[in-house]
Amino acid sequence: MFSRLRRFRTLQTLRHHGLPDHLWRRLRKQLFLLQNLNTREAVKLRELTTLLLHEKTIHGVQGLEMTLEMRAVIASQACLMILELGFSRFKGWKELIVYPGAFRVERTVTDEFGISHEQASPLSGESWQNGPLILSWDDVERDSYRRHPGSHVIIHEFAHKLDALNGRVNGMPPLHPDMPVEKWSSTLSKAYEHLQRQLHKGKQHINPYAATNPAEFFAVLSEYFFTAPDVLIKHCQEVYKQLAAYYRQDPSSRLRA
Repeated sequence: MFSRLRRFRTLQTLRHHGLPDHLWRRLRKQLFLLQNLNTREAVKLRELTTLLLHEKTIHGVQGLEMTLEMRAVIASQACLMILELGFSRFKGWKELIVYPGAFRVERTVTDEFGISHEQASPLSGESWQNGPLILSWDDVERDSYRRHPGSHVIIHEFAHKLDALNGRVNGMPPLHPDMPVEKWSSTLSKAYEHLQRQLHKGKQHINPYAATNPAEFFAVLSEYFFTAPDVLIKHCQEVYKQLAAYYRQDPSSRLRA
């Protein structure tokens, strides 16, 4: 009964809050991540985008006025990640805050000697486990309209939201029943350790920020998975296979289309 009610509400949302055709065509043409989708994927993505725009509050701060198109730019690319996972993967939070540019966050950090320091860092995005997701519009624009291999702030921050569904942001999102946890853990752990060794030798094939911790490793490699699958296959092929199994997508095939 509840599933039928949810389906009815979803259909009502799609019927009454659908994206205008002209806007959807423009997004498909201008956003590089959406250009090589097949018809089935495009239809499904449009539905998910409509649901996100209806279910989540996306608003600007510091004088930034968010138009429908700006909100749809964010929503459509975020929903590409859950194209084969379902909208429920974005449950548990309601708000998305967009700054005009990089924003500063002050934190207390403890150094190796146990001394606490106040630190202010400029960020392009941030994701709170049970709270809002925050983005810089300058970075969204930069990553959306031109391909920057391995760099996509929307994918990075929404990957943290997927990761958090297990209760902790630790690089282990809820896996599908047919995905052995041991295989995921061993594959990503080996790749993570290999990346750290490569960076220690001065070699850099993947964004070094991925070596920060397992959570950032998952988020950064998700960026490569969608924006530069060829690079990920070349340097972390087994990780690509695990991410393909998790996201249930093969972005490399879209590059060949």
